[in-house]
Amino acid sequence: MKVNFTPPAGVLDILKKFKKAKYEIYIVGGVVRDALLDKPLYDWDFTTNATPDEILKLFPEGFYDNKFGTVGIKNEEGRPYEITTFRTEENYTDNRHPDKISWGKTLQEDLLRRDFTINAMALDHNFDLIDLYDGQSDIKNKLIRCVGNPQDRFSEDALRMMRAVRIASQLGFTIEQATMKAIQTNASKIKNISAERIHDELLKLMASPYPADGYLLLHNSGLGTEILPEMETTFGVEQKSPSRHHVFDVGTHSVEALRNCVSPDPITRLATLIHDVGKAKTQRILATGTITFYNHEMESAKTAVKIADRLRFSNAEKDKFVRLVRWHQFTVDERQTDSAIRRFIKNVGLENIDDMIALRVGDRLGGGARATSWRLEEYKARILKVQKQPFSIPDLKIDGHDVMEIKNVPAGPQVGKYLQTIFEEVEQGLANERGVLIEKLKLL
Repeated sequence: MKVNFTPPAGVLDILKKFKKAKYEIYIVGGVVRDALLDKPLYDWDFTTNATPDEILKLFPEGFYDNKFGTVGIKNEEGRPYEITTFRTEENYTDNRHPDKISWGKTLQEDLLRRDFTINAMALDHNFDLIDLYDGQSDIKNKLIRCVGNPQDRFSEDALRMMRAVRIASQLGFTIEQATMKAIQTNASKIKNISAERIHDELLKLMASPYPADGYLLLHNSGLGTEILPEMETTFGVEQKSPSRHHVFDVGTHSVEALRNCVSPDPITRLATLIHDVGKAKTQRILATGTITFYNHEMESAKTAVKIADRLRFSNAEKDKFVRLVRWHQFTVDERQTDSAIRRFIKNVGLENIDDMIALRVGDRLGGGARATSWRLEEYKARILKVQKQPFSIPDLKIDGHDVMEIKNVPAGPQVGKYLQTIFEEVEQGLANERGVLIEKLKLL
């Protein structure tokens, strides 16, 4: 079967040079899968019977600094083309890296070591499909299936279990029964994988088109217990009680909140998933039967810090993640003062407001409420209005020099007191206009 698509000029150049030098060369990996799915093509990988030294003779500008036989060649889009010599791998003592790598002799040997059938197809220089493990059929049936014995594949690299879940959530596929059973059997081996690699896969899953279904795969496979054990404790924590709107337990509600979060940002989506994790520790059942979760957002924020540290979040990721969880329980009330709304914006961070609203809407929908209310719409309008007002003394249209000149006082604490008084007046509604503030200062 010939696959019809238009590859970049750099790809054609690679195929041409290898053919001229009489080496075998094949396009492999996810790009073949994506070509069959008619998706955008980004990362181009090749496999060949040429050794790295032979590849570098064809492409002297290439770079080779690894033990896996991969030569990188810079391309016009900034992502390097990666050309790897056929190889076989033996023994994976640490469930991460092969103990021994040998150059292979055939394409079949090389494809056999790959993770899933849909990633184990190849295209020759004529773009004819080579499908030794029935990946095309699994694409048609929307299945993630391991190449060969799934126990072997996951023992070789335990991160493949998360990759199975992540790719399924990206493509809207299901995981084939034997492959899923092998994940459940081997889930504890994910502990052998570095936190950085787990972090990357988890955020890719959260960024996928189906993050809620992806998390449920983690949950049902046992990987959730290993990666987000705090979240697993929320299933079965009841919320339904008199005068409460919830229709699900905490865990199910959280998954449905994630399903309804419109933000594409993976940190926001993960915050939406775990925003109520603190309810597992703060649940109280009153004599009336009413269930309460007082201060659960604070407990959830503590857990968010632990998760961020454990999974090696960057400082920026951690800050946003914890803020969204800590302040998600904000009050939407038309009687709030502008000062209260300013405090909310400061707590959340102006740059995070839209994502906080997305979390809030997901939270409502995940609890069985309507997407929005007139109070929420009015609150959003007031947030926009308040942003036009000063948030701190440096935002005032006058400064210390004006105070010293008009009030005839030297630099020092007294200047700050005048500015603080003016700022408080502005918070109460005084227009932040230079002329208005000057006149007010003269009257103090």
